Amino acid sequence: MPSIPDESQRLIESNLLKRLTEEAAVKFMLFTYRDPSVPLDPEQRATVPAAVAAWCDEMDARGVRLAGHVLGPLSEARTLRIREDELSVDDGPVSEQTLQIAGFNILECADLDEALEVASKNPGASFGVLELRAIEE
Repeated sequence: MPSIPDESQRLIESNLLKRLTEEAAVKFMLFTYRDPSVPLDPEQRATVPAAVAAWCDEMDARGVRLAGHVLGPLSEARTLRIREDELSVDDGPVSEQTLQIAGFNILECADLDEALEVASKNPGASFGVLELRAIEE
């Protein structure tokens, strides 16, 4: 039986480990909500983009953040539904609430504990509300 060169063996083992790790990982959706009851002065507000960018960079480097974006303003939201084969499109969000989704991140973590640890480092937790949900695949 022919032997496998060391480099090929390492590559096979690396890919196998990666596949096993990916299968064990859990994806989560992390919603970020603005909380109007937490006022930010202009100085505090000015630090938010850099703090969020630093969090994104750290989580990207760790390989736990797959994607994320800030959402457009509520004034541009559209709500749609189809009833009795008729499309209805309304201006605005699904509901008028004091908390509105401002952005999201898709995380891939080993388990809920890691997802909570990652989410707790998000700067939005100090002036907003974060919601973490597992993605069912």
